[in-house]
Amino acid sequence: MSGLLEVTDLVAGYGNGPAILNGARLSVRPGEVHCVIGPNGAGKSTLLKAIVGMLPIRAGDVRFKGESLKGLRPDQALRRGICLVPQERALFPAMTVRENLRMGGYSIPDKAELERRIDGIEERFPILRERRGQRAGTLSGGQQQTLAMARTMILKPEIVMFDEPSLGLAPKVVAEVFGIMKLMAAEGITIVLVEQNALMGLKHADRGIVLDLGKTLLEAPADEVLRDPRIGELYLGGRSEA
Repeated sequence: MSGLLEVTDLVAGYGNGPAILNGARLSVRPGEVHCVIGPNGAGKSTLLKAIVGMLPIRAGDVRFKGESLKGLRPDQALRRGICLVPQERALFPAMTVRENLRMGGYSIPDKAELERRIDGIEERFPILRERRGQRAGTLSGGQQQTLAMARTMILKPEIVMFDEPSLGLAPKVVAEVFGIMKLMAAEGITIVLVEQNALMGLKHADRGIVLDLGKTLLEAPADEVLRDPRIGELYLGGRSEA
């Protein structure tokens, strides 16, 4: 059975430069958390950018619900239900927390419905309600990540992709971030995660994908990836215990 999102033989890169992805593949199953790991330069972030149309696809294909996304712009991919939270979080630092949430639903024509959705988000994340009038750029790193993640839920996407969500955060905050992902998954959102803390990412995932030199080396249940001694030695610092 095909996945919700299917990436096949994907080739992509930046500008006229060499290809970073050289035949990457990925099958995203609905309602599951997928963690993509691999060394620096493997093409992990490039994979996410190519899926949402931030980079052109040179060869191969990306299909969502059986329809190709090839050639679509990021806003078109978003309207189909695929959202990317980049490393830099892409917040509007001079805007308030509430205004940032409102920008997450800019495409919703019914503004009363938008405000109801924002109210619902603030109920789920009390810190955002407490800070609703504060400028996003003055929030702590963890609060900014919470805002970036919560903002994706405004449009009720089917897939949310996170690029290094724990980068630069304290361990306690990292645990909170993964807690938010668990909440999102419980609400039926499918998650694709690129995570520099590979051990943490795989322990919170249903499936693991190992990417190296632009190619998919392994795609399997996360616990199998964790137990694989080759993966533990190469990508988990020798620690492959489940």
